[in-house]
Amino acid sequence: MEAKPRWFVKGDIDGFFGLWMDNLVQLLLIVSLLKAVLGFPDALIFGQVLPGAALSILAGNLFYAWQARRLAEREGREDVTALPYGINTVSLFAFVFFVMLPVKLQTGSAEAAWRAGLAACFVSGVVETAGSLAGGWVRRVTPRAALLSALGGIALTFISMDFAFRIWERPLVAMAPLAIILLQYFGGVRFPLGLPAGLVAVAAGTALSAALSGFPGGVPSPVGWAPPAPAAGALLSALGGPLAWDYLAVSLPMGLMTLVGSLMNLESAEAAGDRFDTRSSLAVNGAGSLVAAFFGSCFPTTLYIGHPGWKALGARAGYSALNGLAVTLLCLTGSIAALARLVPEEAVIAILLWIGLIMVAQAFEATPPRHAPAVALGFVPSVAAWGLLVSTSALRGAGRGLHEVGAAAFAQAGFHLQGMAALERGFIFTSMILAAMAAALIDRAPARAAGWALLGAGLSWTGVIHAFEITASGVVSPFGWGKAPAVAGGYLMMALLFAFAGRQKPKAGPP
Repeated sequence: MEAKPRWFVKGDIDGFFGLWMDNLVQLLLIVSLLKAVLGFPDALIFGQVLPGAALSILAGNLFYAWQARRLAEREGREDVTALPYGINTVSLFAFVFFVMLPVKLQTGSAEAAWRAGLAACFVSGVVETAGSLAGGWVRRVTPRAALLSALGGIALTFISMDFAFRIWERPLVAMAPLAIILLQYFGGVRFPLGLPAGLVAVAAGTALSAALSGFPGGVPSPVGWAPPAPAAGALLSALGGPLAWDYLAVSLPMGLMTLVGSLMNLESAEAAGDRFDTRSSLAVNGAGSLVAAFFGSCFPTTLYIGHPGWKALGARAGYSALNGLAVTLLCLTGSIAALARLVPEEAVIAILLWIGLIMVAQAFEATPPRHAPAVALGFVPSVAAWGLLVSTSALRGAGRGLHEVGAAAFAQAGFHLQGMAALERGFIFTSMILAAMAAALIDRAPARAAGWALLGAGLSWTGVIHAFEITASGVVSPFGWGKAPAVAGGYLMMALLFAFAGRQKPKAGPP
């Protein structure tokens, strides 16, 4: 009788510390963003959001550990490595800046912003779960340039620019952590004991902040036990109102991107020798996001990239289960609250800047070189969205609003407010459509480009993209029939031109 594979091996220790430190930095980022950007109270962050996130991380990690062990038993192998799993970084930023922040600015309520985040997380989870049935088809019809250009545009503007400003605002604390990040991730420098640059950067920033300013109120202590609490009432109230539907143009593509990214990670694991069942892997991935939403977390979960790296370290199934348990204890005991109060924002923002830069680089590196212009075109709507947010925030800080100043005043200053607002509404979808059209044309497939243009016309006509109204509470999307007819007509003309070109003999060679 063959011996069963072990639950825990020596390589799981290295794998655990690597994945756990990554999750730790992720949790610190969540705390920093919720406090600094959204102004969430501690009770909401540490009593609701993080316990809900911990529960979703625990459930997924335990499943993927069990899945790896089952595969090892079925194939009689000892070298099966569990899929890495945790909070989706991309959706984290998207939901903070494009769902919760607009709601917070419009209502002034952290509670309303939190409910909007729950609704977005739920919708993303539904897309991920449903995608387990049609994931392959989604990946086939959506070019990689369309997905990654949207992410790269967000990274360049909302992540990299904002946090670069913050670094140079407090250079004595923030620039040393930035140097540490650049040394390891760009320069390949290895730190003592194999410590990851993220952890070293956080420690250095914390030490510099303490040396320059001290710890306000002394060194913090844990806040105590905080078990997960159901948030079904808040979620259902959000789903029953406009908070869920006003931001479908964010939550739907985020779910789609998570789905396609998870498929890529499953392919990566298969290339490394571990072929996991696609349907159950994707279904549990989506279920983790649904669990998060029902227990108060606004942040979907996902399969992480990097399975071959953990496999090379010797990690098997145990590292995943141990990571889920450690993250859960960190959140439920309040220890993460103590760490968050100890670590200053400046110690973390260098990591955020690096994440943004890597996402921009990936948009070009992971797509065919010939599609680089398509990726660049997809950045344009993100730049418009960032510009509108900066303009709105600056006016609000001066006690004014866009509706008071008016488009005419902007036009006199050479500032095309109407066009910027039109590009900003549903800009993630717009980015995908523009990049997909360009990629199709580069591939000499104008009929496929016409199909993407028709999709743009339909989404514009129904107000999902480009339709806007400037009100006292800001720029809002008026969903309905015939809401952006001029833009829909423009897309329709593009579709006709592409279709006509498709009937001509294509020119040979690259553009």
